Amino acid sequence: MKIANYTFDAVIVGAGGAGMTASLQLAHSGLKVAVISKVYPTRSHTVSAQGGIAAALGNVHPDDWRWHMFDTVKGSDYLGDQDSIEYMCKMAPDAMYELEHMGMPFSRLENGKIYQRAFGGQTLDYGKGVAQRTCAVADRTGHALLHTLFQNNIKAKTHFFNEWFAIDLVKNAQNKIAGVIALCIETGEIAFFNAKVTIFATGGAGRIFETSTNALINTGDGLGMTLRAGLPLQDIEMWQFHPTGLPGVGILITEAVRGEGGYLINKNGERFMERYAPHAKDLASRDVVSRAIALELRAGNGFNPDGVDYVKLKLDHLSADVINSRLPGIRELAITFAHTDPIVEPIPVTPTCHYMMGGIPTNVHGQVITLGSTDEDQIVEGLYAIGECACVSVHGANRLGSNSLLDLVVFGKAAGLHAGNAIKDGLPLHSINESDIEAACSRVERWNNSKKGEDFRIIRHAMQKVMQNDFGVFRMEEHMVEGLKKLKDLRERLKDAVLTDTSKVFNTARIQALELDNLMDVALMTATAALTRKESRGAHSREDYPKRDDLHWLKHIIVFLNENVKYRPVNMKPNFVDPLKPMERVY
Repeated sequence: MKIANYTFDAVIVGAGGAGMTASLQLAHSGLKVAVISKVYPTRSHTVSAQGGIAAALGNVHPDDWRWHMFDTVKGSDYLGDQDSIEYMCKMAPDAMYELEHMGMPFSRLENGKIYQRAFGGQTLDYGKGVAQRTCAVADRTGHALLHTLFQNNIKAKTHFFNEWFAIDLVKNAQNKIAGVIALCIETGEIAFFNAKVTIFATGGAGRIFETSTNALINTGDGLGMTLRAGLPLQDIEMWQFHPTGLPGVGILITEAVRGEGGYLINKNGERFMERYAPHAKDLASRDVVSRAIALELRAGNGFNPDGVDYVKLKLDHLSADVINSRLPGIRELAITFAHTDPIVEPIPVTPTCHYMMGGIPTNVHGQVITLGSTDEDQIVEGLYAIGECACVSVHGANRLGSNSLLDLVVFGKAAGLHAGNAIKDGLPLHSINESDIEAACSRVERWNNSKKGEDFRIIRHAMQKVMQNDFGVFRMEEHMVEGLKKLKDLRERLKDAVLTDTSKVFNTARIQALELDNLMDVALMTATAALTRKESRGAHSREDYPKRDDLHWLKHIIVFLNENVKYRPVNMKPNFVDPLKPMERVY
């Protein structure tokens, strides 16, 4: 197959907050950098982040990164690696000032300092009070972050390949990674991007579920490419359901609403979170609030039990000025999609799939890790993963609100720094032959040569329904066993599915078919890991194993595409503070 060939020092797949932070760091180091993005960069899913970025700046009250670390470790239900969490929280203030100096238009306090709001699970003095730690740009923080990074990358002369879809990693005969194969959506052209460093920043895979806050582009492309390269995923059973999505559509209503003083009510008008989290109430961590809502709905306390059941989020007691100045986007979303003006009446909400805590295992520098023959950690030379597609792991079993954007910028920069130094220290550009290219192009050829069979979209819908029903907020072995069987049957059906349109120009059907390959693999790995973990921890809530079991399950689950399951220890050794020992997690 004759294809175009591009050569760069580094190629980054994904132009969200993580990818563009890494590319900016590399470009500033004087390196030749390419960013491949299947959408225009400012449409990357980071743009939808609403609430803010956590950092212990202390602009509203005294704060300390150690308190932030404590909250993050506790929020992770002790599955987070404490060295990585320590690094993230310690670097957070400097990351905010760096963004400010780039021109990010933070909302301001009256004294001119960066505005900070309360957020679920963020506390003062090791849990003794509610912290205002989340830096924000009204309720459009991700939008501001993405545009700031894009503008700075343009200035730094980063090379963007917009509306290109990465298909697979290219490995040579020595099993060394030489870059990626990608397809231009506009023309159908296929090209090989040869690079010394390949960085995955492809975001989450929330479209494995039927109802999700995730954009349609969140299809786990980096995870699929990683699995097909013989590398594993870590803790992929851990999926966070955000407590407040709009019923039926899944659109996110940010936690910032509760941070500004909003609260949840059931059909009786009762503020029910006081029963489930007496201290933190509506600002408990997301897994706690999501399960509380699910239990209220199960008890018949929802507003629409015969349709899409929901509770309501009340903020009409806040002034119109507060809503219009601090939550303008939320008001617009509620009016447009729920036909509800929050100034006048509460917003209907229900839990919806939101965030993937697991992903491609990495170290604190973003280097991808696999397991050797004796289950020891092995670094994959020249391959990095950052952002939601990576599992560093700072989020463990449950991510705290406003830690996701922080993850992007802290580890995006860390990966850029490390990769830049590795390139300058002589990391080689690996050569490949035609058979290596053909192997990486095999998926495209399979779909192009499909002649007859089942419509792949039918299979996609069936997969999403299985995940929603059997691997959602609550999980049980008998349902998961049946669900895994269904997923394996769907994977077999997918092998014979057909792509009826094989045209080249803007063929979105081909892209969706290629995305479904990735989604199916992530769904199967999620199901395998969820069945394996026989306890309840964070977002993984099993009704047949309702207790956390630190003796047997305080460890990372590693899964490979062949469904081989292994384990890695949780890092309990931070570098600058004493380890945080597991304790009962109450809010």
